[in-house]
Amino acid sequence: MFGDQKSVIYYELLKPGETVNTERYRQQMINLNQTLCEKRPKYQKTQYKVILLHDNALSHIAKLVKETIETFGWEILSAYSPDLAPSDYHLFASMGYALAQQRFTSYEDIRKWLDDWFGSKEQQFFWRGIHKLSNRWKKCIATDGQYFE
Repeated sequence: MFGDQKSVIYYELLKPGETVNTERYRQQMINLNQTLCEKRPKYQKTQYKVILLHDNALSHIAKLVKETIETFGWEILSAYSPDLAPSDYHLFASMGYALAQQRFTSYEDIRKWLDDWFGSKEQQFFWRGIHKLSNRWKKCIATDGQYFE
């Protein structure tokens, strides 16, 4: 899942047994770039910058992926803590509550639920998640990188 302070921009739902390897993640970056150009055309202009918050997963730090990201002119902000990932501390935490009573019978049911759930969130929801990052970053530094949640 990739988003900004307005909404989810791109996500990919893996099927059972699928994993994200270097080539798949590289393709996700390409897909993200295409979707970003469609949904946020201002990011194609040089005064706007895409900052990709990354952990140290092997598929994220692979040379082929780094080269692909460099061709887009994106900056990588490395963060190795789920305490610093808005998707973890904000989006998925909220999603977990909504999923608690759900039962799905098909892949398509899951995809539809995700599309509806993401679409139901107002821009303020995503804004709050991104703007909590600064304080969380300070807390992570104060705890010398130890998990705090």
